[in-house]
Order: sequence, then C-alpha cells, then structure tokens
Amino acid sequence: MTQQASVGERPRVQQIIGVYDALSARIADTYGFDWLHVGGYNISGSQFAMPDVGLLTLSENLDAVRKIVNCTSRPVLVDGDDGYGNYLNVMRLVREVERTGAAGIHMEDQVLPKKCGHMEGKRVVSTDTFVSKIKAFVDTRKSSDFLLFARTDAIAVNGFDDAIERGNRYLEAGADVIFVEAPTSMEQAAAIPKLIRGPVMYNWVFAGRSPLIHPDVLTELGYSHYLQADILYAVSHALKSYFSALKTTGTYGEAASRMITFDDFNQLVGLEKIKQAENTYEHLLRPLKPV
Repeated sequence: MTQQASVGERPRVQQIIGVYDALSARIADTYGFDWLHVGGYNISGSQFAMPDVGLLTLSENLDAVRKIVNCTSRPVLVDGDDGYGNYLNVMRLVREVERTGAAGIHMEDQVLPKKCGHMEGKRVVSTDTFVSKIKAFVDTRKSSDFLLFARTDAIAVNGFDDAIERGNRYLEAGADVIFVEAPTSMEQAAAIPKLIRGPVMYNWVFAGRSPLIHPDVLTELGYSHYLQADILYAVSHALKSYFSALKTTGTYGEAASRMITFDDFNQLVGLEKIKQAENTYEHLLRPLKPV
C-alpha cells in the first residue's frame, strides 16, 4: 500500500480522506483516493449528532465500517479510539475490524473517555499501558498487512518531547505508522518526521490546532500519510444552505446549483444494476394460476 517512487525520489505522501456512511464512501471511491477513513468524530456527529468524546461504542463503529467497506475499492483506515479498554478489548477490536476487510486501525494513548485530538482537556495513559495494547494488536492480527497507526496525544498533555519519546517507543513495540496528534506550529510539524524513527502521519483539521500543510511540503518533510477527516464541516455547510433556501424562499434557490439530478443520483446508487437484474430474471416468474 506504499507509493512507488523513482530511485532517489521520496515516496509521495498518501492521502487519507474521511467518509461517514455508505453514500459518502461510494462517492469518494470514484475519485481514487489512496485511503478512506472511518472516524469516531464523523460517526458520532453524523449518526447521533454527538461530539467525539468517547461516546461511540465498538458495535456502533463496526456497523458503519461494514457498510463503508462494502461500498469502496479503496483501503479503509478505522478509528479505534483508545482500543475500547485494555489489551483484551484491543484483541477483540482487531479481530472484529480485520474481519470487515478494512486495511488498518489507528489507536490512541488517551484515557477513557477520550476526546477529539484537537479538543482541550485530554489525558494520556502511561507509555507502558499503551505499549501493552500495541503488542496485543500485533499478536492478534492475522496479517501483517493489517496496519496499526499508533497515535499519541501527549503534545497537549506532557509536551512535545514526551510525544516524540512515546512515538518511538510505540514503533519499537510493533506499530507500523506513528500519528503524533495536534502539533501546534510549523516547527513542531517539521521536526516530527526527523525525530520519529519510522513512518509518520499528519492530521489536517480545518480551523484546528495544527497548520494546514500542503501535501507537497508534507512529502518533503518526510511524512508517509496525511489525514483529512473533516468531511462533516463541508456536509453541514451544504445542508444549512439547502434548508435555509427551502425555508426562506420555498424553493431550492441558490442550493440548486449544488445539487445533482434525479437521474444522476439513481445512477450513483446503482439503479441501472437493478434494472439489469429485472431484465434478466423477471420474465422467469410465472403468473399465479387463479384459484
């Protein structure tokens, strides 16, 4: 799943974009992104209109993951929060998510109940506690191609140096990619790939705590992946515009310029395949004889 590069060239940073349901996954799939991402932030927000503060259960997460994996050809990265408990819960998390056909999980070193990485008031577990979860993950997965992105939220809690130390410990424990959450400056963002002794992911959050660094620059800095999971900000804006037009004008108003047609939507969700099935099988049905 790594990008190939010519001799002497740095591999291009891989783009991971957030989706929140089967429809958004189907649309994203047509654009050929490197990865899709199923995040607790997006599932909590879209399915329950609740913030990302550790309220989502494993079962609710899995339900969304299964639907999304079925609607895309792209590898899917799943938000595993803190693992939903200790190393035993992590073992179940790995078994259940790997069974869906997803390509990997990112898991964080926060104390339950966790919070979105760009919120205030986070707490982190000890390094040894999270290492035990990483080892449980690695020992449980059936394939080494099922990747662990180990996330540390330590910058906001214990400072930058502790986050770097944790990231390298997590690599030593078996993590495949390190996700140092919420660097607050370009200087921190540039230092992370130099100090972490393995692949690292960068997280874009619109109006969040970290600078929005262009992917070309991320490649030059040495990042292997970057995540853009803030799809609900765009969706919420579109819905507010749509509902506002309906309420204030009684018509679609300006929202009409941002709508697809009835036929286009039916094509998007696969109506043509249903028609093909009807043409193939409907004539085989014999009419019921009158009693």
